[in-house]
Amino acid sequence: MATSAPLKEIDLEIEGMSCAGCVARIERALSGVPGVRGANVNLQTHLARVDLGDDGPKSAELILAVANIGYDAKVFSIDEGAANDIARITDEAEVAGLKRDVIFAALFTLPLVAIAMGRHLPAFGDWLDQLLPAGGIVPGGWTAVEFLLASPVLFWSGRRFFTSGGRELRHFAPGMNALVLLGSSAAYGYSLVALLAPGLFPEGTAGSYFEAAGVIVTLILFGRLLEALAKGRSASAIRSLLDQEARSARVLGEDGWIDQPLIKVKISDKIEVRPGERIPVDGDVYEGKSNVDESMMTGEPLPIAKTIGDEVIGGTVNTTGTFRFTATRVGRDTFLSGIIRMVAEAQATKPEIQKIADRIAGVFVPLVLLLSLITFVAWLVLGPEPALSFAFVATVSVLLIACPCAMGLATPTAIMVATGKGAELGVFFRKGNALESLAKADTILLDKTGTITLGVPSLTDLIPADGTELKEDEILALFAAAESRSEHPIARAVVEKAKEKDLHLPDVESFEALPGFGLKAVVDGKTLLIGTERLMRQEGIRLDTEGSVAERLANEGKTPLFVAVDGRLAALAAVSDPVKESTPAAIKALEALGLQIAMVTGDKTATAEAVGQKVGIHQV
Repeated sequence: MATSAPLKEIDLEIEGMSCAGCVARIERALSGVPGVRGANVNLQTHLARVDLGDDGPKSAELILAVANIGYDAKVFSIDEGAANDIARITDEAEVAGLKRDVIFAALFTLPLVAIAMGRHLPAFGDWLDQLLPAGGIVPGGWTAVEFLLASPVLFWSGRRFFTSGGRELRHFAPGMNALVLLGSSAAYGYSLVALLAPGLFPEGTAGSYFEAAGVIVTLILFGRLLEALAKGRSASAIRSLLDQEARSARVLGEDGWIDQPLIKVKISDKIEVRPGERIPVDGDVYEGKSNVDESMMTGEPLPIAKTIGDEVIGGTVNTTGTFRFTATRVGRDTFLSGIIRMVAEAQATKPEIQKIADRIAGVFVPLVLLLSLITFVAWLVLGPEPALSFAFVATVSVLLIACPCAMGLATPTAIMVATGKGAELGVFFRKGNALESLAKADTILLDKTGTITLGVPSLTDLIPADGTELKEDEILALFAAAESRSEHPIARAVVEKAKEKDLHLPDVESFEALPGFGLKAVVDGKTLLIGTERLMRQEGIRLDTEGSVAERLANEGKTPLFVAVDGRLAALAAVSDPVKESTPAAIKALEALGLQIAMVTGDKTATAEAVGQKVGIHQV
């Protein structure tokens, strides 16, 4: 059975798009180039992805096809890095320019509307007529002032509509810009002629619509600004992922260990990572051991022990010891870069609903122009007097109501915001059409750690043993002092609890880690033994009812620890990952929507069932 040749892809960056009609025209133009198997244009990212066969056209032919319908295009290399994707999506210069134009337009439009609308109010209108009569010093009176206020709004703030809209009309490909251009120009031109030569109009039709032209441009610009800001917010999560990347790496060179920019790191380089440093790239440990915080990737709260032969992931944080590893994946091949690229591509993916919107929008603008023409003729022939004035107002209304082209803009904007917000909250969509599939889901699987729980271990219980003379805070101070020397992830929870109580930690005179069991230390002249029940029995520490209490704590999903002081049991402690306060209410809200909830975890069965019972999840 013959198989088709694998598709090749070219990404083009398109300039001048403003609505889904533009998307449809560009897709048609690119698909019409011989050798092109398909084209997918995204309005929000301004990217066109073109699928080619082995004998597909060169990029110059594609750029020419786009230029022939009035748009500019250039090749965009996805290999330039995810940072470029974000810089393009969140063009700060575009946002700054739109803010400047909106503010400038609003400064003129607000008084323009006040004058134009105020003239129809009895008291305010009379005051305006007294202040500047129509037959007074200024020809046209307040209409001339409206002209002076509307002109900078149209020709400075709204200049982009004239350049882009004019280009669309020249290439017989009218889009949103063309609608804004025609609508605002019609209102402005009609009013200007009525101001300069009112005698050309039938009696009662020489009206002023300068305020309509100004308001059109200002509102459309404001809408563009909101879209640009939405794109920026949707990319903030990807930007935060980019911030997880290390900026340099400590690499073994001919002259020893040297710091190098991340871009210079190659596969097989030997890299050293010290405590507190972020791991620069993916690799395999060949020397040393440590605990690595991988919560940014896995959500697991406890750092993972790493030793020779273990894999480390770029972007995660080394918490304790120093180790060295061999780079196995660098640049765009790292695990973190793959996540960044996946989210960026999900935002650019077109789900089925957007394809439908684009197809409709492709004929939307020509249909609007035809309807506006029919409207003008119908009102002119059938409308009441002054028919010309009514025909003009109705025609401009048809043009302007269609201006925002919301159908074509809302869908891609919603996809970008949804996928971006999801990434910000730790939910990554591999493709944009997963949003549509999610709407049909009837079962939600929740990970335990970091989703149902806080994702941070905490000391939840400290129960003094029967017969001990030490008070709870005294035990905690000794306990935390000993754990402060430990590299074990649980130790941090104990020390944090002592800090919360503002306890003074006594000096640690000696410390010995007992891997797999716990630790032994001398604190303030007292010998401490901290660890498992097995360690206590091995050292001859007597346990009475504490053994059954420890079993109960374990069944509740907690990790029990025994604390012995000078050969006698002093306390039973427990560390766990607490359930978020909002979790039970969130699960009830999901169930109220008719969804079934299940929990997934790699923890022990007893721990998983205890957490599930606490939050009301029955399927674990």
